Amino acid sequence: MSVRIQVEDFSVEEELSELRKTSLRIGGIVTFLGTARDFSEGRDVETIEFEQYEGMALGALEKLRETALERFDIIEARIVHRIAKVGPGEQIVLILVGAEHRAEAFEACRFIIDDLKKTVPIWKKERTPDGDEWVTEHP
Repeated sequence: MSVRIQVEDFSVEEELSELRKTSLRIGGIVTFLGTARDFSEGRDVETIEFEQYEGMALGALEKLRETALERFDIIEARIVHRIAKVGPGEQIVLILVGAEHRAEAFEACRFIIDDLKKTVPIWKKERTPDGDEWVTEHP
């Protein structure tokens, strides 16, 4: 599956291996790995909890992947997003884009993460020593 939402952690190496199997024409792979920070907006962050609009979030990610494949000259794209409570340093989201050339892979990867933050119904709540706060994304 090229697009997944899951609770459990993922392996960057396994996802990269799966992407590489799709074509020997891939000459460049761009990776975006989003991880949880321990500090945000001037506050210490203990954990981040992700929630989704069940059913719609996966469809939105699949549509986003399809749009990237149509808009950019890329061969494959994979997206994995966790819906879980994560601590600082833990993995949240992985985007892999394979293309014949690097420029299109970079552009497509940036498009995917920026659009994901704007359009996919996944929300995050930061737990801080001062209480919980829902985060408004900034693309």
